[in-house]
Amino acid sequence: MVTKVPPRPAPASRALRLLLATGVTAASLLAVPGTAQAEDEKSGGTTLTVAVSQSVDSLSPFLAQKLVSTSIHRLAYEYLTNYDVKDARPIPGLATEWKSSPDKLTWTYTIRKDSLWSDGKPATAEDAAWTFNKMMTDPNAATANGSFTANFKKVTAPDPQTLVIELKQPQATMTALDVPIVPRHVWEKVTDFSKFNNDQQFPIVGNGPFVITDFKVDQYIKLRPNKKFWRGAPKFDELVFKYYKDGDAAVAALQKGEVSFVPNLTPAQAAALKTQKNIKVNDAPGRRFYALATNPGARAKDGRTFGNGNKALLDPEVRKALFLAVDRTTLVEKVFQNHAVEGEGYIPPRFGSYFWKPAAGQKRAYDPAKAEQILDAAGYRKNAEGRRLGKDGKPLDLRILCHATDPNDKASAKYLQEWWGRLGIGLKVECLDSVSDPWVKGDYDLAFDGWSVNPDPDYVLSIHTCGTLPATPKDTGATDNFICDRQFDALYARQAVEYDAAKRSDLVRQMQSRLYDTGYMNVIAYPNALEAYRTDQIASITTMPEAAGNLWGQDGYWSWWSAVPAAQSSDDGSGGSSTGVVVGIGAAVVVVVGIGVFLGLRRRSTADDRE
Repeated sequence: MVTKVPPRPAPASRALRLLLATGVTAASLLAVPGTAQAEDEKSGGTTLTVAVSQSVDSLSPFLAQKLVSTSIHRLAYEYLTNYDVKDARPIPGLATEWKSSPDKLTWTYTIRKDSLWSDGKPATAEDAAWTFNKMMTDPNAATANGSFTANFKKVTAPDPQTLVIELKQPQATMTALDVPIVPRHVWEKVTDFSKFNNDQQFPIVGNGPFVITDFKVDQYIKLRPNKKFWRGAPKFDELVFKYYKDGDAAVAALQKGEVSFVPNLTPAQAAALKTQKNIKVNDAPGRRFYALATNPGARAKDGRTFGNGNKALLDPEVRKALFLAVDRTTLVEKVFQNHAVEGEGYIPPRFGSYFWKPAAGQKRAYDPAKAEQILDAAGYRKNAEGRRLGKDGKPLDLRILCHATDPNDKASAKYLQEWWGRLGIGLKVECLDSVSDPWVKGDYDLAFDGWSVNPDPDYVLSIHTCGTLPATPKDTGATDNFICDRQFDALYARQAVEYDAAKRSDLVRQMQSRLYDTGYMNVIAYPNALEAYRTDQIASITTMPEAAGNLWGQDGYWSWWSAVPAAQSSDDGSGGSSTGVVVGIGAAVVVVVGIGVFLGLRRRSTADDRE
C-alpha cells in the first residue's frame, strides 16, 4: 500500500481518528438510488472471489492508505491518468490528454466526455477540481494523498472537459497523481472528512470499472461491474474480497473452490498448490520491499518527543552493529526459500531506473565479528555473563514489532534473536494482530516494515521526510517511522521538481544512499509476488507487467477488469491465460477486508501494506 508518504497538511488528531467507526456523517448521501440497488440484489451469475488478510482502514478515498483499500479504490474510481499494463508508462484515465506550460507551472488536462458516475451523472473537470481543492483546503481530506497536492497553487475547471492545475513550483508527479477523483454532487455534502468512512450506504457512487455494493468489517467487500464504464464492463457478474485471518484457511478455501484467488503465499503453500489440479501458482518479481525499521526517536513537528523507544538505537554505531549481524542471504534462502531477491536499496529492482545498490565500501555485508568490535569501541561492553550493557549499565534488551498474520516476520525474528543474542543483545518479539497502535505511539524499538512501490517512487520516499511527522504528539502523521533527516529532505525537494528523467533517477538513488547511511532502515529482501488461482474458474487474466508480473496490488485495475470466467471462454472465444488468475464461478460468498477502526493506524495490520 506504499506507501502513503512531504509537505502534507496536518492530519486529524489521533483522538478524532479513533472515532472513525462511530462518527459517520452524511452517509446516506452516497447511495445510488433505484435500479442500481435492484441490480445489486440479483443472484446467480459468475463470481470472482479473492481471499485477503488485511483489514480495510477506510472506504473513503481521502483517508485510505492500506494496499487493500487503495486497490479497491482503483476499481471504484478513475484517476486522471493510469499506468500502462506493459511498461507502467502514464496513459489516459479520466483525462484523455495533458500538457504543461513552458515553465512547467501550469498543467492542463482534457477530461473525457464518455465517463459517467454509476448514478448516471457525467464525470467532469469540476469533479476533479473539487476533489483537489478539498484536499488543499481541508487537512482531514489530505490525510491519505496530501503530498500530491501540497505544491498546488490553484485548481480550476474552466469548462466540463478542461482541468487546469497551477503549481507553486514544478512538480515531477503531474502524470502520476495517484488520487481517486470523487463525484462532487455526492461528497460536497459530507461535513467531517476525518470521521466519514463511506461504509454505511450502498451502492457507492463511482466511475471505475466496478461499483462497491456491500461491506462487512473483516468479512467481505462486494462489487459489481459498472456497466457504464467507458473502457467496457468487467466480464464477471460479481467481484468479492473475502477476509481470512489465517493464511492456511485461505489456501484450504482455494483448494475447495470456495475462493478463486489467494495472494501472499508462503513458499511452502506455493509448493503444495503447484501439485493441485485446476490451480496455477504465479511466482513473479514483486513491487515490494521487506525491511527492518528502527525507532529513531518518535517526535512531532513541534519538537516534542514521545514513545518509549530504546535510547541506544539513537546511537548510529548500535544500528550499524545490529545490521552487520543480519545475514540477509540466509533470510532469503531459509525464510523466503529463494522466492525473493536479497535487499539493498529502498526501491526494488523491478523499477530499474530507480534501483540502487551500495558501493563496495558502503555496503553493510554480514560481519558479526565487526559488529562486536563496533559495539566494544562504542562503549557497549559485555559483562561476565556475556550480556551487552547499555550506557546506563543495564543489559541491552530490545523489542521488535511483528505482524502475527505474517509467517515471514515470525521466522525472521527467530534468526534475529539468535544472531543478536551472540552479540549479547536480547530481543523480545511482540507479534500482534495489529501493530498500528504501538507504532503510531512510538512504543517500539524495531519493527518489520514493508511497502509496495509505485512506478513513480515519490510517495514511498515522501514518508521519510520531516514534513510527514505528526503536528503534535497527539496527532497522527503520514510518516513511516519518524525519520527526519535534513539532507534526505533536501534531495527529496530536488527530485520533486526535476523533469529530466536521468537527473531525477540519480537524485532518487542519492536519497536511497542517504537513507541507507543513516541506518534507520535495513532492507532485507524484495519478495516475489507469490499467489495462486483456480484455472477452472478464470479462463484468462492479465498480470502487470503483462509479460511476467503480479496480479494482486497492481498499479491499476487490469487484473480484475480483464478476468474472463471459465464458463465464457468456450462461448465467446475470449479464452486463453495471460499468466492468469482463477476466479470462482458462482462462489457467492467472497469478500475482502474489514475497515480498521483506527484510520491513523494505517497499514500495519499485515505486511501487505500501502501501495
